[in-house]
Amino acid sequence: MQPSSDWYELTDETAGDPDHDPYLLAQLREAFGRVVYSQKTHEKQADICFNKHRWQQGVLIALTATSSGTFLAAVVGLLGDPVLTSLATSTIALLVSWMSLGAQTFKFQEESEAHLVIASRLWDVRESYLSLIADHMSGTVSEAGGRVRRDELQQATRDAYGDAPRTSSKAFARAREGLQHNEEMTFTSREIDPFLPETLRLDEGEASA
Repeated sequence: MQPSSDWYELTDETAGDPDHDPYLLAQLREAFGRVVYSQKTHEKQADICFNKHRWQQGVLIALTATSSGTFLAAVVGLLGDPVLTSLATSTIALLVSWMSLGAQTFKFQEESEAHLVIASRLWDVRESYLSLIADHMSGTVSEAGGRVRRDELQQATRDAYGDAPRTSSKAFARAREGLQHNEEMTFTSREIDPFLPETLRLDEGEASA
């Protein structure tokens, strides 16, 4: 997400003060936190929907295979009762029809893809908020420029929420677990350094060892 030209052009005397306008910083941090949770919740909801899709397809394939002529012929040989065989055949056919109708009604794969699209858009907003917070705290962006950028990010967030499908409490619980306990969005210097060239490493892990 590219900031507008006004963000670069707007400057004032307080731009070099990292402590200026703590209220703006507090608002940016709160907005960042909300977007972090929303983005992770849509990721978890996409996982939930995709798992439902795989389960749905697996059951449908199993039932379709079960209803094949060879399997039913084996069942006939085991049961030896035309009534039971007819009942088994009708039950399996009914289950196949029910699962096929369910696959057409509950389109879990499409729902999963929709959540992934929103998660991707919110990821962009999340990273833009993070950059803005860093610029604000370092004093490299003016208060006026920061407000312009904040308004742009709020609009981008509003647009994403407007297009987003609903999420479940289960997805939110998984997102909270991942963020608070599994540290799914945080890294230590020791974890980051191996991905960077030696000249860009902090080597804090070795220093603290």
